Amino acid sequence: MTKKIGVIGCGWLGLPLAENLIANGYTVNGTSTSNEKITVLKEKGITPFKIALSKKEIKGDIHAFLDSVSVLVINIPPKLRGNGPKESYIAKIKLLHKAIKKSAVKNIIFASSTAVYGDIEGTVTEKTAPQPNTESGTQLVQCEDLLKNDKALNTTIIRFGGLIGPNRHPVTMLSGRENLSGGDAPVNLIHLDDCIGIIKRVIEHDHYNDVLNAVYPEHPTKKEYYTLQAEKRGIPAPKYTATGKNQKIVTFCSIFLINDYSLLTSIN
Repeated sequence: MTKKIGVIGCGWLGLPLAENLIANGYTVNGTSTSNEKITVLKEKGITPFKIALSKKEIKGDIHAFLDSVSVLVINIPPKLRGNGPKESYIAKIKLLHKAIKKSAVKNIIFASSTAVYGDIEGTVTEKTAPQPNTESGTQLVQCEDLLKNDKALNTTIIRFGGLIGPNRHPVTMLSGRENLSGGDAPVNLIHLDDCIGIIKRVIEHDHYNDVLNAVYPEHPTKKEYYTLQAEKRGIPAPKYTATGKNQKIVTFCSIFLINDYSLLTSIN
């Protein structure tokens, strides 16, 4: 019987993930908050559901979305940065957790972030205790704990590094900026294709009840990396001053992938 995968949040990562899963023989339920995107999902063979989470309610038929789903991928960014209106991320996930408990879903993949490690110095592994220093990181840790502490669920947490890929690269925002600190600090990045590949690996191998760091295993300095990326794009490179304190290197989940780095798309 073909597994049905539910993808909550068909955005920059969720949509190509859903497309890839369909191409590999899975059936996929996907969500969006906009009517326009619902049409896109339908065109791509994804069973679409218009669902919006807030801190007080879930708008849309969440129970129909969860029906017969074998694996649920929760890919909802906290969106707690910037000056715009913010809602409690943990409140949203608590409501989603309640809905999951009313369904037959048992296998969860939760897309988290290496932001949960804050500014820890040195090498960071999955065994390193989170020390978030942002509101986003703090609420992500709370959501991780909520899901993985529910022993009735099989939850794998994937802590993604900085996301890069089509139409998304930090150098475009850094271009031309001056007096940036941390030039000697290592980058901790991962390509979209690798995010999809790791999620697929978890599904294919039923690899649950684990925490995985998802970061490319090479860590050039910010100054080296962003200067090179700016040159490749023909845009002004950012200018760095002396290094900052953060010398964090997040190690890749190599045990899970059996050191097969050929699976990874180069960040260069």
